[in-house]
Amino acid sequence: MGIFYFIINPNTFAFAPKCPFHSFTGLHCPGCGSQRAIHEILHGNIWTGLQHNFLILFAILILSYKLYVSYVNNSSSQSNQNLLQHNAAPWLILALVLGFWILRNIPLEPFLILAP
Repeated sequence: MGIFYFIINPNTFAFAPKCPFHSFTGLHCPGCGSQRAIHEILHGNIWTGLQHNFLILFAILILSYKLYVSYVNNSSSQSNQNLLQHNAAPWLILALVLGFWILRNIPLEPFLILAP
């Protein structure tokens, strides 16, 4: 999947999937801009990628933490605590995503920076 987004620019490629939520409502979902963000980040344009979707930074942090915990647990004999397995973790992630979704659709400054 990473190779696809490295080679194909979603801004210019007609076959890149479009967001159905945005097509029907005109509002931005939490994932809007993720394809462009991944393309830009893979090309080293970190800030441009984040401007397309700031939530991608949170996804990268979560995935990095997950990989780190997996590596530590596989390399040691005892299992370390994984914060993502805490009962509150899914609720906190859901609250963050829903908050981002709401804020990125407010058409006022400073929330305009959140729109892709």
